Amino acid sequence: MKGYAVTAMAVVKTKKLGQILLEAGAVTPEKLDLALKEQSQTGEKLGRTLQRLGICSEKDIAKVLAGQAGVECIELSQVKFSRELMSLIKRDYAEDHSLIPVERLGSTLKIAMANPLDLATIDEVGRITGVYVEVVHAPESEIQEALVRYYGLEEDQGLEFSRLIESAQMAQASGVNLDEGDSPYIKLVDEVIKLAVKEGATDIHIEPEEMVLRCRYRVDGQLIQGPILPLDLLGIVITRFKIMAEMNISESRVPQDGRIFFDSGKRPVDLRVSTFPTMHGEAICCRILDKQSLIVGLDKLGMSDEISEPFGQDITRPHGIILVTGPTGSGKTTTLYSALTFLNRPDTKIITLEDPVEYELPVINQAQINTAKGFTFAKGLRAILRQDPDILLVGEIRDVETAELAIRAALTGHLVFSTLHTNSAVGAIPRLLDMGIEPFLLSATLVAVLAQRLVRTVCSECAQPVTLAPEQLARLGMGEHDQAAADFRQGTGCDMCRQTGFRGRMAIFEYLQVGPAISRMIVEGASVAAIDMMARQDGMSSLADDARVKLMTGKTTFREVMRVVA
Repeated sequence: MKGYAVTAMAVVKTKKLGQILLEAGAVTPEKLDLALKEQSQTGEKLGRTLQRLGICSEKDIAKVLAGQAGVECIELSQVKFSRELMSLIKRDYAEDHSLIPVERLGSTLKIAMANPLDLATIDEVGRITGVYVEVVHAPESEIQEALVRYYGLEEDQGLEFSRLIESAQMAQASGVNLDEGDSPYIKLVDEVIKLAVKEGATDIHIEPEEMVLRCRYRVDGQLIQGPILPLDLLGIVITRFKIMAEMNISESRVPQDGRIFFDSGKRPVDLRVSTFPTMHGEAICCRILDKQSLIVGLDKLGMSDEISEPFGQDITRPHGIILVTGPTGSGKTTTLYSALTFLNRPDTKIITLEDPVEYELPVINQAQINTAKGFTFAKGLRAILRQDPDILLVGEIRDVETAELAIRAALTGHLVFSTLHTNSAVGAIPRLLDMGIEPFLLSATLVAVLAQRLVRTVCSECAQPVTLAPEQLARLGMGEHDQAAADFRQGTGCDMCRQTGFRGRMAIFEYLQVGPAISRMIVEGASVAAIDMMARQDGMSSLADDARVKLMTGKTTFREVMRVVA
């Protein structure tokens, strides 16, 4: 074990990370040059710069380095952890050294490490466990997430909150001030946020009721119950959130908006906070913007080859409009940010107008809409055109003025990205025409429309094969022969997925390319049904088609498909 580790270290030390990634084809010379210039300004490690710029994901870097070190790189999501296995190494030690036991075979313990070249830790684990240690590699974030998911379930979270609530009530009775450094109020609110981050929540809901103050978390698109606090702590909890979000603590009769930068202990997160007066007091909703989940790379979006290839070609066009459609929370921002990071180069000027700016993208000029101050999408877009951009992102086309300015930008040699709220890709065409856009202008500028939704994915820990009933197959437009060719799966429920059978979400897509035939139909005023039929003849697959593919490969379930695209 030691012999191969020393050899691996010698190999890695002879080359720098940039050179290794370049030789492995993980980066292009242009992208590496951009990252090196950025690193020279920030002083951070190159790996972190590559991730921040969206050039390489942590997993991409991990695979390349694991190959250089001569160790296997594994997917922790496929590992089944047991109480006996996890008891071999204490949680604190595992977290401090970013490692986790994944398998034991006789006298050999296989551990996943973020740094498989840490010889001292490998030897120490061998002494602690008394067995031979075999090392594999996994990204640090995945190791930490696995540790939180497993150990977090083993701890009595309810007991911890009971202690925090009791301390807060005692402090309140004693007249302890909210702004004292070690205030139990601060600890209580921090724990509410930390638990949400641990659970992978996208939203925190703090809701006063007649008898209690209820906390709920939105996880994988569904609300789950969080801590239930005594109503007498309502004022303290709401005030603490307001202070953190820099809101007016004396105003409780009108809604307010704010922002919190919070360090969860493992990674910083950005919370967009909104208050709303209800009959029982102010309610708070916090949207958790996790920077790690927003930039995933085009190849990580989950597009089929039939969509990813034309989409990748279309976003490199010199001009035109590309739209992404879908309801709120369907992953549009992730798709757009991934496209922008792919296009981000020193020789390209990209400017965005967003409401709000969810993640700060290096090199790109980003502006946040402020309607209260008169800074609207239309006004910002008019000003942007005087800034000599190559690529524009307009967060949303909400009115005819914004739409007309976006079309004018596309006609004058700019590539424009934006979003619309429509039910399908084809539905974007009548939506823009209804706004008052001239058909000949729309046909001349619209390049493509990507519609998307999010479906929950089956938990890999408890997934089991299932057989669909004939009536279910019929609803999907499928037959018995499809049943034989498919790998239908369903989660039975386990601790890792909170007994839901689902863990995580993935996108389903529908991609409309506006070719010559559809352009003519737009000018001629063809119906939506006719345009949809032509698009299908040209090879467009629907959201339902993409959902069926993911259902047949065991990634989601029949009920989930029906819920999202029925």
